[in-house]
Amino acid sequence: MGWLAGIFVYALIWWMVLFAVLPWGVRRVENPETGHDPGAPANPNLWLKLLATTVVAAIVWGIVYIVID
Repeated sequence: MGWLAGIFVYALIWWMVLFAVLPWGVRRVENPETGHDPGAPANPNLWLKLLATTVVAAIVWGIVYIVID
């Protein structure tokens, strides 16, 4: 696998892992304020989820790289 293909494969894996990680630990607000979405998470922890996505995607990409090469 060339370096450009490796970047594209990593990007695809990263997005798939992101959509798998986003629902982790989501808790709704019990009494939302007027005008706020009642289904919105109380504390989404996006930076932690992005970090977890990057680490998991790197591990999966490593496995894919080994299988391809």
